[in-house]
Amino acid sequence: MRKFYTLLSREVRSYFYSPIAYMVLVFFLVVSGVDFYFQVSFMNQRPVSYSVQEAFFNSVFFWFAFVLVFPLITMRLFAEEFKLGTIEPLMTAPVRDWQVVLAKFFGALVFYLILWIPTVLYFWIFQQVTKQPAATSWGAYFGSYLMLLLLGMFYVSIGCFASVLTKNQIIAAVISFCAITLLFFLGLMQFILLNVSAATRDLLGYFSALEHMGTFSRGVIDTRPIVLYVSMTIVMLALTHQAFQSRKWRL
Repeated sequence: MRKFYTLLSREVRSYFYSPIAYMVLVFFLVVSGVDFYFQVSFMNQRPVSYSVQEAFFNSVFFWFAFVLVFPLITMRLFAEEFKLGTIEPLMTAPVRDWQVVLAKFFGALVFYLILWIPTVLYFWIFQQVTKQPAATSWGAYFGSYLMLLLLGMFYVSIGCFASVLTKNQIIAAVISFCAITLLFFLGLMQFILLNVSAATRDLLGYFSALEHMGTFSRGVIDTRPIVLYVSMTIVMLALTHQAFQSRKWRL
């Protein structure tokens, strides 16, 4: 485990040595801050049936920043190592391939979670200023951030797989962006395709990140999305491990 923690520390530190990390942080803070401001402003103009917390986690601004951030934080994981040749000393070190893959995955996941820490302050400041709760219950907060974690795990694993396929960071970012966007719009098909059976609509809804976030942000914890995202994350990491081993033997 000590070797794994050493690799993990290396990956987390590498983010803060790169200017891209700070650009992503600033971009995400600006977009999320603007999103929160507009949601509160809109709710001040007319009565609504949902909370500030539900509005924040289900807005267009939220999903725009959410989908875009994963290619940016995962594109360099393996691609940059392959391009610069720094992967070779890493592979000759006394570490296992699965430790390298998991360290890169959890390093990206840690940075992803750091992006969301300021959003907790949004709700706290709102409650201090207005003396009104930003959510209907503590379960709504828990459900929202649990879904952020589950989606983040899955999408980061997709980014890891895309990055291990190429030496070019831009290509890795494009692959992961296309894959994540395709999965996101797959869930939206239940709202677009009107002439489909109820079974097909339910099947599409099972893969809908938008519907999952809507459910969890109301404090309703459904075990099916948990099983889906955890299992798909494991599958993507297994594919990343196999692709990493394949590329290693070709070097």
